[in-house]
Amino acid sequence: MEQIIATVRDLDGAFVLVPGPGGDFPELAWGDAFFYYAPDGRMPENTQPYGTIITKNHPDDTACDLDPPGRWRVNIHVGRVTFQELVGEDPRAISRPRDYTATDTVMPHPVYGALGWICVVNPAERTTDTVVRLLHSAHETARARCARRHPRQQGPA
Repeated sequence: MEQIIATVRDLDGAFVLVPGPGGDFPELAWGDAFFYYAPDGRMPENTQPYGTIITKNHPDDTACDLDPPGRWRVNIHVGRVTFQELVGEDPRAISRPRDYTATDTVMPHPVYGALGWICVVNPAERTTDTVVRLLHSAHETARARCARRHPRQQGPA
């Protein structure tokens, strides 16, 4: 988990939020990580992260059984085309049953799969390189989206 967080932190313009005690975030988020593109070094407003690491079950998200010690899950927004390439289904029509407790396996996110999110519980030998590649791609997509939304001011001609 720390290796993935460090990899994202090294990306140009990355902002990694890891809430903990004493901050403004609820206890449920403590120990989780949220990945944003933010070249100004501040958490973006009105923008969802492009990736997360979750270290425990959340009230609406228990399928991966993340409460036992040592279990965690990386989640990445990959979009429709990449989602189909990775899991063999359209994100809007996920129908195959899956064991969401399986580790080191790329699969649809159990809650946000229909929105183009994949997940991996405890990435290891089979999936770490894929996870890192997908996080790089998601970061680049977030960077391009930011550039479209906030084009640099042009000086006088």
